Amino acid sequence: MTDLVNPFDWTERPLVIGEVAQAHDGSVGMAHAFVDVIADAGADAVKFQTHIAAAESRPSEPWRVKFSYEDDSRFDYWKRMEFAPDDWAGLREHATDRGLAFLSSPFSLEAVDLLERVGVSAWKIASGELTSAPIVDRVAASGLPLLLSTGMSGWAEIDAAVQRTNDPSALAVLQCTSAYPTAPEDLGLNVLGEIEERYGCASGLSDHSGTIFPSLAAVTLGARVVEIHVTMSRQMFGPDVPASVTPEELRGLCDGARYVAKALASPVDKDAAAERLTATRDLFTKSIVARDDLAAGTVLELGHLTLKKPADGLPPDRIESLVGRRLSASLAADDSVLESHLED
Repeated sequence: MTDLVNPFDWTERPLVIGEVAQAHDGSVGMAHAFVDVIADAGADAVKFQTHIAAAESRPSEPWRVKFSYEDDSRFDYWKRMEFAPDDWAGLREHATDRGLAFLSSPFSLEAVDLLERVGVSAWKIASGELTSAPIVDRVAASGLPLLLSTGMSGWAEIDAAVQRTNDPSALAVLQCTSAYPTAPEDLGLNVLGEIEERYGCASGLSDHSGTIFPSLAAVTLGARVVEIHVTMSRQMFGPDVPASVTPEELRGLCDGARYVAKALASPVDKDAAAERLTATRDLFTKSIVARDDLAAGTVLELGHLTLKKPADGLPPDRIESLVGRRLSASLAADDSVLESHLED
């Protein structure tokens, strides 16, 4: 395997993966354009899908949605999505040059062979391949980080796949819903915590909502990996466009994920923070002042007093305790009341 420049490590910060999938529509040039777009947006990784039609499908495979204007069958579509080994090597090199980790989901053992020769930063098992034990076994034995998408499986199938892996520290199990786009009520953000508790590994979200909100929520809930489909624009052709985000939205997700992660990694001590803000606090809070001119000797009533900014006198929580106290000095209206103004 070719040495990799970019490690795939979610321990330092949550990682954002820009998923190209089939958005390149069989064009190597378009695939390279996606590498640049995803890098420019500030993502950590770019992910493709490696299809070898004869190794993964049969001519009888039905369409999920008949979207293609040029392919008579789903098998023909997968055939058109194939890239040559040199094309994959070029994409990997381009990604590395742009500072991106390079990933591609294999859909057959032959695709695993190809990607091993090309070199990947981590392995990603797509939801439909979670039960393909030979593929899971093969990539788990590589020693590279492994991401498992779970969009089509219940806990029993996920359990079985996780049991085939070796190192929980190098495993991320991704909550996923295989609906395009995914409605808010179907996201399953609650599953993130269940994944961490059940498997003792990192959790993540592979999102098909077409928005950045679930991924930001997932990071807030502790997800270490978020993966989201990318489209050049919402006017592009392709079945994944409704479930994808634009480059501008991807930039917002990358910035937002890092902002949230930094906030979560920086707990605030409320007492210490209040101490640091003493000067600001004095400007924005109030103290007790004379409502009207008050002569020395006045026995204070509540009506003699009010609260006004800035906080340069006795604090507001003392106001009721001053009732019945006698002034030792006269006060003009709006003068702050100090302890020295009161008789013992």
